[in-house]
Amino acid sequence: MTSFDDAGLAALARRVAEEFSSRGLKLVTAESCTGGYLAKLLTDIPGSSAWFECGWVCYSNAAKQRDLGVRADTLAEHGAVSEDTVIEMARGALERGEADVAIAISGVAGPDGGTAQHPVGEVWFGLTRAEGAFGIQARRERFSGDRDAIRRLSVGLALEWLLES
Repeated sequence: MTSFDDAGLAALARRVAEEFSSRGLKLVTAESCTGGYLAKLLTDIPGSSAWFECGWVCYSNAAKQRDLGVRADTLAEHGAVSEDTVIEMARGALERGEADVAIAISGVAGPDGGTAQHPVGEVWFGLTRAEGAFGIQARRERFSGDRDAIRRLSVGLALEWLLES
């Protein structure tokens, strides 16, 4: 797994900026365990308002429900760290943000909060687009390291996934 330092994350964010700007796409983010880290990196770039619409930091389940429309049943049945939840987070962000692309992140950054079912380092990502046959995709990763490392790896993977999509 790649390690992401500040310079590496900033470089990836600039590549996302170039890609979205050149394609005329608007991006929204929905973050939980990364606490707005992805949106911060993206908005560090001058001119980001041309392609970055908005971001949500929905750390609690109540915020996920209220701000992004994640269903209470989804959270009760699958938990906040799940494929179903990030799909609903991404879909809700896309609808509310009126953008072209939405990415969602929810996981367990640690050092506590992990369970046997969802250990520290488990992070789910959801990605969707407004148009075309792309649909919605989700993926799970298991990262190791401390809280900072897990959050950096999560943001780095999200940026790479945005470049691949």
